[in-house]
Amino acid sequence: MAPRPTPPTLDPRKKPRQSRSAATVAAVLEAAARILETEGFEGYTTNAVARRAGISIGSLYQYFPSKDAITKALMLRETAQLLEDVAAIDVKAGGRAGLQRLIKVAVAYQLQRPALARLLDVEERRLPVGEEVQRIGEQLALTVQRCLDAPDMAGTFRAPFVASDLLAIVKGLVDSAGDRGEHDDVLLAARVSRAVFGYLEHGATSAKSR
Repeated sequence: MAPRPTPPTLDPRKKPRQSRSAATVAAVLEAAARILETEGFEGYTTNAVARRAGISIGSLYQYFPSKDAITKALMLRETAQLLEDVAAIDVKAGGRAGLQRLIKVAVAYQLQRPALARLLDVEERRLPVGEEVQRIGEQLALTVQRCLDAPDMAGTFRAPFVASDLLAIVKGLVDSAGDRGEHDDVLLAARVSRAVFGYLEHGATSAKSR
């Protein structure tokens, strides 16, 4: 049996070590983001990214071996602030307040650049993005669980799958709002909050009635 071909790497060829090379990488990623926002996947090529970034295709390939490698780096760039904001959620103020903050963070992330977020969601499902992107979901799940474990949430539904259900509710509502092109973050956050806390309250009531 012939050996399976090695899948192409999605890692950068090299990391920028000087301010000039860091600026080049930043220009490539922003060019990729703007092309995806304005032209979608059809206009998204390495040649187009290089032109938009104002560099040669050879310079682009010094850092990224493929378009998919650019996409992965763009995912990591876009989710860096999300991870930072999620990590900063403090449940000392209460689990309910923590969940409300998590909802606001998720809504802000999706609606800040909704077209880009939507296309990166598609690419995340297609590409073998590895542990760097997968840890985002893990961090979100841990944060939700910390909120559920807070003292003020003791009366809520505490089954093992609750954290996963809540994440699915938040992601489903937020992603669908992005697909529809919604821009009202306050209204969306309120709808997501009703869904999340309605789920918890219904679950707690059902558990007590058994």
